[in-house]
Amino acid sequence: MKEEKQRLARLKRLEKIRAIAKQTAAVEAAQAESTLTQLRTLSERTRRMASDYASRREAADGAALHQLGRFVSGLQALSRTTDGDALRAQSIADAKQRELAEAERRRAAIEERAELQARLIAKASEQPVLTSRKGSGTDLD
Repeated sequence: MKEEKQRLARLKRLEKIRAIAKQTAAVEAAQAESTLTQLRTLSERTRRMASDYASRREAADGAALHQLGRFVSGLQALSRTTDGDALRAQSIADAKQRELAEAERRRAAIEERAELQARLIAKASEQPVLTSRKGSGTDLD
């Protein structure tokens, strides 16, 4: 019985550790999703800026037009870089979501084992019902 209670205590400690691991995974997943959202927003804003500047036609001379073209080209390059960063952030966010799901599965498995152990201890501590009455009839019945 003592070993059973020690096992339950160990399972409860392990369950707490797994809950902390799940919480950590949830924080990391949220941070990854936030980074992904920020990168997508930045990419879209940069793309819009490049498009807006590319459509401008009020250059006073060739030098201004050349400068505008270089600026737009720089914005487009920045947008492509940000798109690549967003793709990497998406991969990281997906991986963090998988880690979160795995952490929850581990926590739930330990919780189930602890609950089973607690039920076994409770069942073992119950007093058996003893019948003092002798059955009536014969052994042939």
